Amino acid sequence: MTAFATYTYNHYNNYNNAEAAKPPKGMFVLIKLALTIIQLIAGVALVVIIIFQSGKSAGLSGAIAGAADTFLAKNKAKSLDARLAKLTKWLALGFVVLTLLLNILA
Repeated sequence: MTAFATYTYNHYNNYNNAEAAKPPKGMFVLIKLALTIIQLIAGVALVVIIIFQSGKSAGLSGAIAGAADTFLAKNKAKSLDARLAKLTKWLALGFVVLTLLLNILA
């Protein structure tokens, strides 16, 4: 066998070998660590966003406390609450996907 044929034979066998096709084990550890850190940040952000949202009964307590009842103030609060609610839904979806992905990688 020539040197080129030996190289080609060994090169071909390395690609067909199941052990050679696996990525290094340290790479999985780094991916799992990165996903865990992202999940931790998403969880903390989810808690903070939920805390910032106003409750459904805030209208009555705002009226009793004498909050501004102008048209612009009401729309501003509604748009902020709407954005926070939308962000909460997307962040919760991302948190669930990250949780499932981390369970699959475990």
